[in-house]
Amino acid sequence: MSSRRNAQSWPYPRHRDYEALLRESNARWFYEHGHRVNPKIPYLLATWEDWTKNIILPEVAEYIKAEQGRRVEQGRGFPLHKYLHHGLSSQAMLFNLTGPLVIKMDLTPLQSAFQATGIPWPTGGTTLDYELEDRGIFSEDSGQPTSIDCAIRGTNGRPLFVEAKLVEREFGGCSVFDGGDCDGRNPAREFGKCYLHHLGRKYWTLMEKYGFLDGALGESPICPLAMYYQFFREVIFALEAGGEFVLLFDERNPSFYAGKPLTERGLMPFLLSLVPQTIKPHIHVISIQQVDATFRTLIQAAWLQDFEKKYALNMEDI
Repeated sequence: MSSRRNAQSWPYPRHRDYEALLRESNARWFYEHGHRVNPKIPYLLATWEDWTKNIILPEVAEYIKAEQGRRVEQGRGFPLHKYLHHGLSSQAMLFNLTGPLVIKMDLTPLQSAFQATGIPWPTGGTTLDYELEDRGIFSEDSGQPTSIDCAIRGTNGRPLFVEAKLVEREFGGCSVFDGGDCDGRNPAREFGKCYLHHLGRKYWTLMEKYGFLDGALGESPICPLAMYYQFFREVIFALEAGGEFVLLFDERNPSFYAGKPLTERGLMPFLLSLVPQTIKPHIHVISIQQVDATFRTLIQAAWLQDFEKKYALNMEDI
């Protein structure tokens, strides 16, 4: 059999097909709303300054701008992503999905969605904050520190630290390795061989503290942070802050989960197999589709229908 014929019998979905679906739905959404786009990339707004047009509710965009300004005045960060004006931006998706609840100061629909999947919800004056940073956790005294997409906190219960993924193909890798300044060998038995440890970062000491180096990660000849830096960093950030890590993902993206059952393969099943048993109960996943299904039963608003159309959650919209 030819390789082309073999490709047709591959049992798992292809990322390119999924991404093509969202490119088409966002290009159409921008067109129907009369927004200027890049002439060669119709799912990308004309300029970064147009990012507010990537947000469904203008009130949410105004809230984000005001919150960013407030953080700057306080000497704190609120990084808006380089491609926030891209229709497939995961940051914009998170703003669109949760922002209407934040400005209404009612997170009850999100609470119902999380609890329906078994994710513990903090109670008592619960708040949701975007782009949380804490330089002290890893001693990140310079450069861009670890940033969590959003944090959900209350007066009771463990806080939730949420990482949102849309069309991403991976968890971010180590910039030192990407920059050609590391050969990718595992420094798990000699932390001093890691440039970031040499700078004073606590990534490896905290990996050791939570038992990540007791098994396969400690014995592997290849550095686990070279490719999966973001995953381990954010999980440990959540643990060190006394909270839970939550991945919000799109079920159609085969990079994180793929196959039938959905947990058959993908980055999350693989990475979870490397996590200590004592840590696994503090790592949770919830899909955009699960959140949307709960929202449909609780929210009667045009913005939710617009969200479903923008992200092709109803196939008939394409």
